[in-house]
Amino acid sequence: MKKVLFAALAAVTLSFSLASYGQSTDMPVKTITSLDLPRYLGAWYEIAKFPNWFQKKCVGNTQAVYSLRPDGNLKVLNSCKTADGKVSEAEGTARQIGPKDSPKLEVRFAPAWLSFIPMVWGDYWLIDLDSQYQVAAVSDPQRQYLWVLSRTPQLDSKTYEALLGRLQAQQFDVRKLELTEQSSPAQKN
Repeated sequence: MKKVLFAALAAVTLSFSLASYGQSTDMPVKTITSLDLPRYLGAWYEIAKFPNWFQKKCVGNTQAVYSLRPDGNLKVLNSCKTADGKVSEAEGTARQIGPKDSPKLEVRFAPAWLSFIPMVWGDYWLIDLDSQYQVAAVSDPQRQYLWVLSRTPQLDSKTYEALLGRLQAQQFDVRKLELTEQSSPAQKN
């Protein structure tokens, strides 16, 4: 009986070790040097993303619009087309962490009265941004999430491939990226 229990425990331990092997990295996620927040404001189209549970209903036309709130934080308005052709919207708040040029932000979509709870804030780190503020990549310190964003609904393949190369250099598994369909506008529900 002890041998069977030991073998089962060893198998479970080995499977956890192997599962985490492909995900671990010694290299921390590197952000851009600094962010000129006013230049980042406005509309961004999602070009690709790592699949995630909170965007499961989105089938295309995913977009984020950032604007300044009177308190200095950002209003975040995310929208996407759902399978029934309607638009789903989520409004949130983002705040910079650190100095005013910090590329590290936190985003919250939970109600304001829950903002004191650390778990309602998600990391939003700018890890790649061109000098013209036209193409960006956003992630988190654990590489669980990844978004490729553009000021235009489509991104030329040369620019996209170059970005993928930089993301791979940061040890992101770009094979997990799903391209986002950007087509005609959807109806609001």
